[in-house]
Amino acid sequence: MPRSFDMAADYGGSVEQVHRAFADERYWLARLTDSGADDYSLDSMTVEADGTIDVVTRQTLRADRLPGVVTQFHRGDLSFVREEAWSAVHDGQATAIVKGTIPGAPASLTGTARLTPAGDGSRLELTVEVEVRVPLVGGKIENFIGSQLVDLLIAEQRFTTEWITENG
Repeated sequence: MPRSFDMAADYGGSVEQVHRAFADERYWLARLTDSGADDYSLDSMTVEADGTIDVVTRQTLRADRLPGVVTQFHRGDLSFVREEAWSAVHDGQATAIVKGTIPGAPASLTGTARLTPAGDGSRLELTVEVEVRVPLVGGKIENFIGSQLVDLLIAEQRFTTEWITENG
């Protein structure tokens, strides 16, 4: 049965500044470089005239870096494909549909994100549902993925805030 996780992170930049970073290919390439993945790619990126943004990234960890709970069910390197489809900024906020897959593994992630003003910056609220279709231990793997998502959100918040400070 899928597990749902609610997370939030506060950014030092405004909604408009964060959204502008999300629309910058240099931001994504730098963020992927900073991600700690052994291999990564920006598979596609589309920024429409209306302000919508569609991004697909791939991050890979070598097999020797994977935790035991994962290697029991997945042989070899593990790639994670992430899709984010952001709306334009309307009424001071932006929303996104987020999807994640692990090619060759019975796991998926779906969710929604909302970027809203908060104090002098902005707040990203993320709700995701993780499903790992492995009998008996799927729930354990889902919880592991959920805890990793929290760490990832914190790292991305830090990176994005620094990016905005350095790149305006």
